[in-house]
Amino acid sequence: MKKSTSCPRCGAVVEEWVNPKLTVDIIIEVNKRIVLIERAEEPHGWALPGGFVDYGESLEAAAIREAKEETGLDVTLVRQLGAYSDPARDPRQHNVSVVFIATAVGAPYAGSDARHAGLYKQGDMPPLMFDHEKVLGDYFDYMDSSG
Repeated sequence: MKKSTSCPRCGAVVEEWVNPKLTVDIIIEVNKRIVLIERAEEPHGWALPGGFVDYGESLEAAAIREAKEETGLDVTLVRQLGAYSDPARDPRQHNVSVVFIATAVGAPYAGSDARHAGLYKQGDMPPLMFDHEKVLGDYFDYMDSSG
């Protein structure tokens, strides 16, 4: 999609491409529980750890970095669960997220962008933001089908 903006110097109309932003989310397994964070930044609420992929960074490196920054955990990536691209999945803008499954050892703590971090079992989770209930539903379905 193109959008028109005005040049701040000369006022000429300039067209620019507007594309979805690329993000990662991480389902971190610790002792058969899932790490969730309560976001410190808008929009507030409980979510999977994750964030934006930096320019020049691989998806895997972004997932490992975001997990460490938000939970303090060193994770081992197990696999990609999938990509989630519904334009309405994030109220701020159109973000596409690649979701990873990872494992870790230890207790999470709230790092950057997190107010709280905790471990939760299926059926005992707080209401989740974005499309993370769908993501975790897909994760639990995958785990049930893979034995």
